[in-house]
Amino acid sequence: MGILGDSLDKAAANTATRPIPKSAGARVRFLVKQEKGSTLAVAQLLRVSQRTVERYLTAQIKRPRKDLAARMEREVRKRWQPRVREKAKKDAARTGGIVIETRARFGFAAAPGSTDDGRIRLITQHLPPAYAARLFEAQASGATEQQLQNIAAEGLQEIYFKDHGRRADGLLVKFTDIDYIELDF
Repeated sequence: MGILGDSLDKAAANTATRPIPKSAGARVRFLVKQEKGSTLAVAQLLRVSQRTVERYLTAQIKRPRKDLAARMEREVRKRWQPRVREKAKKDAARTGGIVIETRARFGFAAAPGSTDDGRIRLITQHLPPAYAARLFEAQASGATEQQLQNIAAEGLQEIYFKDHGRRADGLLVKFTDIDYIELDF
């Protein structure tokens, strides 16, 4: 997806209560179970032959190549404990909110006499549940990376820069050149 979408996925994966399977065989068995027993579907998912998937199931192959191991891990993480992830997202959207930590360039459109030059800032800020809900809804509906960034920028603008409307009335924040972004809920 993009840096913000990936960070949302990573934050959701961090809510897991148990570690993912460690061995390649266990990971393949998990994926086959998720695909309702279809080794062909898992083979297409991992971009290997169906026979290779069957060999992992019977422990004829135990150590995958690096690229295949990475694909296995990524696909297992996507599917690991979906109910736990959904519950964590619902809790964040209803009551907990989301914590955003980012280093990015922030510029401003404000009243004359103020600076609008963007500069790199490191910001760690808790966003209320309303912004978490908007981010999750946008991601679920297939929003673009720019749309997700706009929601995050709006949240940071209102909570961090405007301090819930107590200052900087009329300030518009531009959120660009993201160096990194981490989310937690």
